[in-house]
Amino acid sequence: MKWLLCFFIGLIVSLIGFFNNLAVENIAGLKFVVTSNMMLARRFGMAFLVFSVSNLILTLFASIITAFIAPAAAGSGIPEVKAYLNGVDAPGIFSLRTLIVKIIGSISAVSSSLFVGKAGPMVHTGACVAALLGQGGSKRFRLTWRWLCFFKNDRDRRDLVTCGSAAGIAAGFRAPVGGVLFALEEMASWWRSVLLWRSFFTTAVVAIVLRALIDFCLSGKCGLFGKGGLIMFDVYSASVTYHLTDVPPALALGVIGGIFGSLFNFLLDKVLRIYNLINEKGIVYKISLACAISVSTSCLLFGLPWLASCQPCPSDASESCPTIGRSGNFKKFQCPPGHYNDLASLIFNTNDDAVRNLFSKNTNSEFQYSSILIFFVTCFFLTIFSCGIVAPVGLFVPVIVTGASYGRFVGMLVGSHSSLNHGLYAVLGAASFLGGSMRMTVSLCVIILELTNNLLLLPLIMLVLLISKTVADAFNGNIFDLIMKAKGFPYLETHVEPYMRQLTVGDVVTGPLQVFQGIEKVGNIVHVLRTTRHNGFPVIDEPPLSESPVLYGLILRANLIELLKKKAFMSATVPTSIDALKLFPAGDFAERGSGNGDRIEELRFTEEEMGMFLDLHPFTNASPYTVVETMSLAKALILFRDVGLRHLMVMPKISGVRTSVPSVSFFKILPVD
Repeated sequence: MKWLLCFFIGLIVSLIGFFNNLAVENIAGLKFVVTSNMMLARRFGMAFLVFSVSNLILTLFASIITAFIAPAAAGSGIPEVKAYLNGVDAPGIFSLRTLIVKIIGSISAVSSSLFVGKAGPMVHTGACVAALLGQGGSKRFRLTWRWLCFFKNDRDRRDLVTCGSAAGIAAGFRAPVGGVLFALEEMASWWRSVLLWRSFFTTAVVAIVLRALIDFCLSGKCGLFGKGGLIMFDVYSASVTYHLTDVPPALALGVIGGIFGSLFNFLLDKVLRIYNLINEKGIVYKISLACAISVSTSCLLFGLPWLASCQPCPSDASESCPTIGRSGNFKKFQCPPGHYNDLASLIFNTNDDAVRNLFSKNTNSEFQYSSILIFFVTCFFLTIFSCGIVAPVGLFVPVIVTGASYGRFVGMLVGSHSSLNHGLYAVLGAASFLGGSMRMTVSLCVIILELTNNLLLLPLIMLVLLISKTVADAFNGNIFDLIMKAKGFPYLETHVEPYMRQLTVGDVVTGPLQVFQGIEKVGNIVHVLRTTRHNGFPVIDEPPLSESPVLYGLILRANLIELLKKKAFMSATVPTSIDALKLFPAGDFAERGSGNGDRIEELRFTEEEMGMFLDLHPFTNASPYTVVETMSLAKALILFRDVGLRHLMVMPKISGVRTSVPSVSFFKILPVD
């Protein structure tokens, strides 16, 4: 059943990825075709009006559906999924509404010429698909499958979400192996060998389905889709030769990528904090901010190409020059016949086409130094300001575009002193900026290799990624961790801080400790649930149920609420002889969908019911993980993270003393709502 679920995850995510690319290519293509036709007719004012208004409408639509229907769909979604796999279940991040808004909003935002990508939202989309399949569908919209109900537990759901995030990268970049490594290196906090196989199978399904769909589109049946979208970087099947003299420029690119990447993360963190202050004022401010960014972007994209001088078309151009229509290396823009605008070829284009132009080979003389510099500065800052708007927006493609621009600039500076063409320097620049901002190495290396279809670049890409990550790590953390921190998601790091080795778990537990008796009064349970936010509570037995105070186990908040909702109360403090399985089907205690748990505030009780009792023994986990209070805090953290725990019980070293009742330490903050 799990393998079958992985197959369906791969199939659905690949279809969504294909639909996203198809929609973006056609919507953006239609917009650029209409605008280009007006430019040819010398109707520049009307062309700008059509371009800016269409961008504004698309951005407005994406921000409205995100703000009003599914606020959890804003951003790339990678920090939310990463936090979930680390143990933080934020409200609504995997709901059906979030999935639908993520797909539609991402298409609209990317088509609006904002400097945003669709690969990040695809990770969140894949995780949503996996979570919905794992929990049997959506109960709110009456789309449920009973035969999937036995996957409604933490571990299976976490495994499926990991496979879904890998499938998202595979669908976004057509990089199946890179998707698996991305899930392993960046997303998952808890990994096991069987998960590697399942995620690999999921991404393999994605790759096969996408290949079949691409072949279908190559026959010209997909509108303006053509050869774009999923195969946008497949340009380096030819052999590449390089020498020792090409290593110093690669080293320089690594250092530049580390510096620019850390600066990018620093500025983005500051901008996101400012955006949070604006967004707190209300939905109108959120939407107004998105519209302001859209209008500013449209003005820059249409206005900056006028600063570039027109270049005569090269006689040996591999394609028609100037380009008339949506994409191509030689945009005509405002130039006379036989000339092209090199800056418009980059900036007055989709991000995918801009990357394709920067990566293109045999175009060493196509771009001017000033055009590349203007494009780099524009990309760098527009990506920072576009990232935090209330819409499903990603960072991968804008970061690739920005890195490719300064990589191409370095290639132009090196010139004839290197055997590598400028397009290959653009690839190395993209790798350096990815490494400097996202701090991944193995997964990014494989993703770039799968994008460019060139294994011969492997040594240089490895070198660039290692250097850029090392340089950037000296300044700040990776971009996803900074966004998680800005959004308030706690995250349990892999490494142990040195001071933790000097502390014991007994040094860090805090009170007051909330415990329940094995047979507890309903009023006490309701009071504790309403006055605390804890997700689990120790259950202890005291005389006459036991000879001395003893830990019986741990009971979850969700289970207590379910017991209170079913009102399985007793009138006396005697152990119940009723078979719990007859009163409560297993599905009642299954893991709820994201944000769908019942609230204690919604339950009402009479005075008589508040004075009755609940026997917690049949519903308590009688074998929780426990450690003694003298255990090293570092060891406890490693145990907690490696085993994938939600709760860890801290026991007193001297048993049988009433004042040393069992205590519980919550290393992970798990919101109940």
